Amino acid sequence: MRKAAAARPATARRAGSRPAKSPVRKPAKQPGEPPMDLAVGRRIRDLRRGRQMSLETVAARTDLSIGFISQIERGLSSPSLRVLATLADVLGVGIAALFGASPHDDGASGVVTREVQRAELKLWRTGISKQLLSPAGSESRLNLFLVHLDPGGNTGDEFYTHDGEEAGLVLSGEMTLTVDTETWTLKQGDSFRFASRRPHRFSNPARDAKAVVLWVNCVTAAG
Repeated sequence: MRKAAAARPATARRAGSRPAKSPVRKPAKQPGEPPMDLAVGRRIRDLRRGRQMSLETVAARTDLSIGFISQIERGLSSPSLRVLATLADVLGVGIAALFGASPHDDGASGVVTREVQRAELKLWRTGISKQLLSPAGSESRLNLFLVHLDPGGNTGDEFYTHDGEEAGLVLSGEMTLTVDTETWTLKQGDSFRFASRRPHRFSNPARDAKAVVLWVNCVTAAG
Protein backbone atom coordinates (compact mmCIF):
# COMPACT_ATOMS: atom_id res chain seq x y z
CA MET A 1 0.00 0.00 0.00
CA ARG A 2 1.28 3.45 -0.94
CA LYS A 3 2.14 5.62 2.04
CA ALA A 4 0.33 8.95 2.50
CA ALA A 5 2.26 12.00 1.48
CA ALA A 6 4.26 13.55 4.29
CA ALA A 7 3.07 16.85 5.72
CA ARG A 8 4.70 19.95 4.35
CA PRO A 9 7.52 21.28 6.48
CA ALA A 10 6.88 24.48 8.39
CA THR A 11 9.62 26.21 6.38
CA ALA A 12 7.50 25.90 3.24
CA ARG A 13 5.16 28.70 4.45
CA ARG A 14 6.00 31.89 2.52
CA ALA A 15 4.76 35.45 2.15
CA GLY A 16 1.19 35.55 0.89
CA SER A 17 0.16 32.41 2.78
CA ARG A 18 -2.19 32.56 5.74
CA PRO A 19 -0.34 34.03 8.75
CA ALA A 20 -0.03 32.14 11.99
CA LYS A 21 -2.39 33.06 14.79
CA SER A 22 -1.25 35.80 17.13
CA PRO A 23 -0.23 34.80 20.65
CA VAL A 24 -3.15 34.55 23.04
CA ARG A 25 -3.48 37.75 25.02
CA LYS A 26 -4.34 37.91 28.67
CA PRO A 27 -8.08 38.32 29.18
CA ALA A 28 -9.17 41.86 29.85
CA LYS A 29 -10.95 42.79 33.03
CA GLN A 30 -14.71 42.73 32.95
CA PRO A 31 -16.28 45.65 31.07
CA GLY A 32 -16.98 48.64 33.27
CA GLU A 33 -14.48 47.79 36.00
CA PRO A 34 -11.28 49.52 34.78
CA PRO A 35 -13.11 52.58 33.37
CA MET A 36 -14.94 52.95 36.68
CA ASP A 37 -11.73 52.76 38.68
CA LEU A 38 -10.07 55.20 36.30
CA ALA A 39 -12.98 57.67 36.37
CA VAL A 40 -13.12 57.67 40.18
CA GLY A 41 -9.35 58.04 40.38
CA ARG A 42 -9.36 61.02 38.05
CA ARG A 43 -12.18 62.61 39.99
CA ILE A 44 -10.23 62.26 43.26
CA ARG A 45 -7.11 63.67 41.61
CA ASP A 46 -9.03 66.64 40.17
CA LEU A 47 -10.63 67.42 43.54
CA ARG A 48 -7.27 67.17 45.29
CA ARG A 49 -5.55 69.44 42.80
CA GLY A 50 -8.46 71.87 42.83
CA ARG A 51 -7.95 72.24 46.56
CA GLN A 52 -4.18 72.57 46.06
CA MET A 53 -3.50 69.56 48.27
CA SER A 54 -0.44 67.40 47.72
CA LEU A 55 -0.40 63.62 47.86
CA GLU A 56 1.66 63.94 51.02
CA THR A 57 -1.00 66.08 52.68
CA VAL A 58 -3.83 63.71 51.79
CA ALA A 59 -1.78 60.73 52.92
CA ALA A 60 -1.04 62.35 56.27
CA ARG A 61 -4.71 63.18 56.87
CA THR A 62 -6.06 59.77 55.84
CA ASP A 63 -3.36 57.44 57.20
CA LEU A 64 -3.12 55.98 53.70
CA SER A 65 0.21 55.63 51.94
CA ILE A 66 1.23 58.06 49.19
CA GLY A 67 1.75 55.12 46.84
CA PHE A 68 -1.73 53.72 47.46
CA ILE A 69 -3.41 57.09 46.88
CA SER A 70 -1.39 57.54 43.68
CA GLN A 71 -2.51 54.09 42.48
CA ILE A 72 -6.15 54.99 43.18
CA GLU A 73 -5.82 58.25 41.24
CA ARG A 74 -4.34 56.38 38.27
CA GLY A 75 -7.05 53.72 38.34
CA LEU A 76 -4.60 50.98 39.30
CA SER A 77 -6.27 50.14 42.61
CA SER A 78 -9.96 49.70 43.34
CA PRO A 79 -10.70 51.43 46.67
CA SER A 80 -13.18 50.18 49.21
CA LEU A 81 -16.15 52.23 50.39
CA ARG A 82 -14.25 52.94 53.61
CA VAL A 83 -11.29 54.36 51.69
CA LEU A 84 -13.55 56.43 49.41
CA ALA A 85 -15.42 57.84 52.41
CA THR A 86 -12.12 58.74 54.07
CA LEU A 87 -10.79 60.46 50.95
CA ALA A 88 -14.06 62.33 50.36
CA ASP A 89 -14.01 63.51 53.96
CA VAL A 90 -10.49 64.93 53.66
CA LEU A 91 -11.39 66.58 50.35
CA GLY A 92 -14.39 68.21 52.01
CA VAL A 93 -17.07 66.58 49.87
CA GLY A 94 -19.61 63.79 50.11
CA ILE A 95 -19.09 60.46 48.36
CA ALA A 96 -21.56 61.62 45.70
CA ALA A 97 -18.92 64.09 44.47
CA LEU A 98 -16.75 61.15 43.41
CA PHE A 99 -19.36 59.98 40.91
CA GLY A 100 -18.64 62.82 38.54
CA ALA A 101 -21.23 63.99 36.03
CA SER A 102 -24.37 62.07 35.15
CA PRO A 103 -24.14 60.00 31.93
CA HIS A 104 -27.11 61.88 30.42
CA ASP A 105 -28.48 65.35 30.85
CA ASP A 106 -31.96 66.43 29.74
CA GLY A 107 -31.63 69.98 30.99
CA ALA A 108 -33.60 69.42 34.21
CA SER A 109 -31.48 72.10 35.97
CA GLY A 110 -30.25 69.76 38.68
CA VAL A 111 -33.72 69.15 40.10
CA VAL A 112 -34.87 65.91 38.48
CA THR A 113 -32.79 62.76 37.89
CA ARG A 114 -34.20 60.34 35.33
CA GLU A 115 -33.53 56.64 35.71
CA VAL A 116 -31.21 56.68 32.69
CA GLN A 117 -29.27 59.55 34.29
CA ARG A 118 -28.20 57.68 37.37
CA ALA A 119 -24.46 57.80 37.90
CA GLU A 120 -23.16 54.56 39.37
CA LEU A 121 -20.18 53.67 41.49
CA LYS A 122 -19.30 49.96 41.36
CA LEU A 123 -17.07 48.74 44.16
CA TRP A 124 -16.66 45.44 42.37
CA ARG A 125 -14.08 43.98 44.75
CA THR A 126 -16.45 44.28 47.71
CA GLY A 127 -19.74 43.39 46.01
CA ILE A 128 -21.28 46.84 46.52
CA SER A 129 -22.61 49.28 43.95
CA LYS A 130 -24.18 52.67 44.57
CA GLN A 131 -26.48 54.46 42.17
CA LEU A 132 -26.79 58.19 42.71
CA LEU A 133 -30.48 59.13 42.59
CA SER A 134 -29.92 62.84 43.15
CA PRO A 135 -28.13 65.16 40.68
CA ALA A 136 -24.36 64.75 40.76
CA GLY A 137 -22.12 67.60 41.86
CA SER A 138 -19.42 68.37 44.41
CA GLU A 139 -21.53 71.11 46.03
CA SER A 140 -24.43 68.80 46.91
CA ARG A 141 -24.71 68.13 50.66
CA LEU A 142 -27.83 65.96 50.69
CA ASN A 143 -27.68 62.89 48.47
CA LEU A 144 -29.89 59.91 47.82
CA PHE A 145 -28.50 56.53 46.76
CA LEU A 146 -29.76 53.11 45.76
CA VAL A 147 -27.26 50.68 47.24
CA HIS A 148 -27.01 47.15 45.85
CA LEU A 149 -25.30 44.50 47.96
CA ASP A 150 -24.35 41.25 46.25
CA PRO A 151 -24.54 38.06 48.36
CA GLY A 152 -21.72 38.40 50.87
CA GLY A 153 -21.05 42.01 49.82
CA ASN A 154 -19.57 44.06 52.65
CA THR A 155 -17.57 47.14 53.61
CA GLY A 156 -14.87 45.02 55.25
CA ASP A 157 -13.92 44.11 58.79
CA GLU A 158 -12.68 47.59 59.64
CA PHE A 159 -15.06 50.24 60.91
CA TYR A 160 -15.02 53.61 59.22
CA THR A 161 -16.27 57.09 59.96
CA HIS A 162 -16.86 60.24 57.95
CA ASP A 163 -18.60 63.57 58.11
CA GLY A 164 -22.37 63.93 58.25
CA GLU A 165 -25.42 61.82 58.97
CA GLU A 166 -27.05 58.93 57.14
CA ALA A 167 -30.31 57.03 57.05
CA GLY A 168 -31.83 54.29 54.97
CA LEU A 169 -34.62 51.86 54.22
CA VAL A 170 -34.12 48.22 53.22
CA LEU A 171 -36.15 47.69 50.05
CA SER A 172 -35.34 44.01 49.54
CA GLY A 173 -33.15 41.31 51.05
CA GLU A 174 -31.42 41.86 54.36
CA MET A 175 -28.49 43.80 55.69
CA THR A 176 -26.33 43.51 58.78
CA LEU A 177 -25.50 46.93 60.22
CA THR A 178 -22.99 47.55 62.99
CA VAL A 179 -22.71 50.97 64.65
CA ASP A 180 -20.26 51.28 67.53
CA THR A 181 -20.67 48.02 69.46
CA GLU A 182 -24.23 47.16 68.41
CA THR A 183 -25.22 44.99 65.46
CA TRP A 184 -28.63 44.67 63.85
CA THR A 185 -30.04 42.48 61.10
CA LEU A 186 -32.35 44.62 59.00
CA LYS A 187 -34.89 43.08 56.65
CA GLN A 188 -37.27 44.48 54.05
CA GLY A 189 -39.16 47.44 55.50
CA ASP A 190 -36.65 48.12 58.30
CA SER A 191 -34.95 51.51 58.42
CA PHE A 192 -32.08 53.20 60.25
CA ARG A 193 -30.41 56.53 61.02
CA PHE A 194 -27.12 57.42 62.70
CA ALA A 195 -24.39 60.05 62.81
CA SER A 196 -21.67 59.13 60.32
CA ARG A 197 -18.95 59.98 62.84
CA ARG A 198 -19.93 56.86 64.77
CA PRO A 199 -17.79 53.89 63.68
CA HIS A 200 -19.87 51.68 61.39
CA ARG A 201 -19.85 48.94 58.78
CA PHE A 202 -22.46 46.89 56.94
CA SER A 203 -22.86 43.73 54.87
CA ASN A 204 -25.27 41.37 53.16
CA PRO A 205 -25.22 38.10 55.15
CA ALA A 206 -27.21 36.15 52.55
CA ARG A 207 -25.42 33.65 50.32
CA ASP A 208 -27.92 33.59 47.48
CA ALA A 209 -29.84 36.87 47.47
CA LYS A 210 -29.01 40.51 46.81
CA ALA A 211 -30.01 43.32 49.11
CA VAL A 212 -31.18 46.73 47.94
CA VAL A 213 -31.17 49.71 50.29
CA LEU A 214 -32.42 53.24 49.76
CA TRP A 215 -29.67 55.28 51.43
CA VAL A 216 -29.47 58.98 52.34
CA ASN A 217 -26.25 60.83 53.15
CA CYS A 218 -26.11 64.37 54.46
CA VAL A 219 -22.72 66.02 54.92
CA THR A 220 -21.87 69.24 56.75
CA ALA A 221 -21.49 72.32 54.60
CA ALA A 222 -17.87 73.28 54.04
CA GLY A 223 -16.74 75.93 56.42
